[in-house]
Amino acid sequence: MRKMICSLVLVLAWILPAAPRAAAEEPPLLADAVAAGTLPPMAQRLPAEPSVAHLAKPGRYGGTLRLLMGRSKDTRMMVVYGYARLVGYDTHFDLVPDILADVQVEDGRIFTLKLRKGHKWSDGHPFTSEDFRYFWEDVANDPDLSPTGVPAYLRVNGKPPTFEVIDETTVRYAWEDPNPLFLPLLAGARPTYIYMPAHYLKPFHKKYVDEATLQQRVEADKQRNWVALQTNMGHMYKNANPDLPSLQPWVLETPPPSNRFIFKRNPYFHRVDDAGRQLPYIDEVHMTVASGGLIPTKVGTGDSDLQARHLSFSNYTFLKKGEKRNGYHVGLWRTAKGAHIAIFPNLNAEDPVWRDLLRKADFRRALSLAINRKEVNQVLYFGLALEGANTVQPQSPLYKKEYATAWTAFDMKKAGALLDGLGLTQRDPAGLRLLPDGRPMEVIVETAGEDSEQADVLELIHDSWLKLGIKLHTKPLQREVFRNRVFAGSTLFSVWFGLENGVPTADLSPQELAPTDQQQLQWPKWGQYYQTNGKAGEPPDLPEAETLLALNNDWLSARTKEERTRIWHDMLKINADQVFSIGVVSGVRQPVVVNTKLRNVPKEGVYNWDPGAHFGIYRPDTFWFAK
Repeated sequence: MRKMICSLVLVLAWILPAAPRAAAEEPPLLADAVAAGTLPPMAQRLPAEPSVAHLAKPGRYGGTLRLLMGRSKDTRMMVVYGYARLVGYDTHFDLVPDILADVQVEDGRIFTLKLRKGHKWSDGHPFTSEDFRYFWEDVANDPDLSPTGVPAYLRVNGKPPTFEVIDETTVRYAWEDPNPLFLPLLAGARPTYIYMPAHYLKPFHKKYVDEATLQQRVEADKQRNWVALQTNMGHMYKNANPDLPSLQPWVLETPPPSNRFIFKRNPYFHRVDDAGRQLPYIDEVHMTVASGGLIPTKVGTGDSDLQARHLSFSNYTFLKKGEKRNGYHVGLWRTAKGAHIAIFPNLNAEDPVWRDLLRKADFRRALSLAINRKEVNQVLYFGLALEGANTVQPQSPLYKKEYATAWTAFDMKKAGALLDGLGLTQRDPAGLRLLPDGRPMEVIVETAGEDSEQADVLELIHDSWLKLGIKLHTKPLQREVFRNRVFAGSTLFSVWFGLENGVPTADLSPQELAPTDQQQLQWPKWGQYYQTNGKAGEPPDLPEAETLLALNNDWLSARTKEERTRIWHDMLKINADQVFSIGVVSGVRQPVVVNTKLRNVPKEGVYNWDPGAHFGIYRPDTFWFAK
């Protein structure tokens, strides 16, 4: 959030609440159902005060949007792209109410959420405070569904909030200490859900159904028990149950498994345009599952109307050639990760000799200095990328040039001197430096193997590292195997994206800079220890990592923006100096292919997972097809 204020009001014109015009046009797809009386008219389907999109050029109803995805479980991407959230990011990465009419924040720890009166789920059932109560009392505090108690994401300093239903459209969460993570969690690409469709899920909960009936439902759904049944039926992010009511603009119609999924417009969606016409404009979304490696080819022949997923910069030239012939345009959107390519030394490696070496800052610094980033940029990205460390990007108010340039100048002499200073002076007949136990310094950098881009970067790095006396091998793996090997400490080096949020403000969490998550490839066991409150993983035993954790905790309790800004810079300085991850390039452009008839898609945008939800912050419900 750029500005922390007591009442979070809508700052974007196109989502300001207003009543729709009485004579608003019904979506033609729904007109027959309305005429037949099987669906209420629009005025009865919308909230009393819907969210209004003020568009420069209002759209028209109709059409089918075609998407390509690599896996059948990517039905979840419609939750990402649909981006209906209690609060969400706007295009400036400020947080604004969306599903909610308003949010009031007191002392950074008391959050009063105001729902839109008359808002309904996709099946027409009212969306009320009962849906929040159900989640809190019957899921988060149910000993069977939540055996460890209230989920960790709802705890501050280990303590859950006090939850209160004020009235049918108002709920309140109050923590003892500030909770600056609460609203960003609600706005995430994969959002934190604090509500569930109570009316739909109660029949699968032991509190509301007799044992015999519930057991029949468990057996009918082929689940182990009622807990598995409730979880399977109510997984809103997974988006694999066509019967589960939704608040998203399009609702799943096709039961999995399938190679083609159909999503139809939600007749009760809460957004309208200036003329009071209910969004989304587009009637249906058809998602076809294809091999990730084939998707660029299929996109190039015009098989998708909106595509960025499974496309990389290396596909750009090929895609441009098919523009006129196949009726699409290729844009290049900015990416906002801290690094497009970063190498992660595993400080939790099992090998004791390598682990000791990887934990020495001068070793990591030497490896960074021995990367010719300019060569990588010119050869693979036509010089359009930014060369530097894994840190915040120039668009962030926290950016400082010294963070991006620390230990990134190509300097083989200085890199060699750092290794010599660590006592790594002995070499084998092939010229490779020797480890303290006499082994030659050959390193395997593991990748998820999902595209050739990472391997191409590593191939260029291979040559300069070899001159330094270190031989680099690349090993592609299946993604789950890749992550599990890193988590277990079997991997010495891995390659992945850098900071997920490369454009933060001081009011967004700096937890990516500290060992707080097992998914952080440079210290997975330390991150797991933090995530599980010491029940798994290992406690960090490196002073700088301990300092980062302390600073992250300080940020959580900071009361002013000045304090949060200072903490961010302290953490950025430590990461820049210690080179816990080795950034190579950032700001690589993402090809975005758009059907020439599809309107209201930005020509230039920011393509990022969180914050951003890829296309989500640009509200695809406002996209429309010209005739």
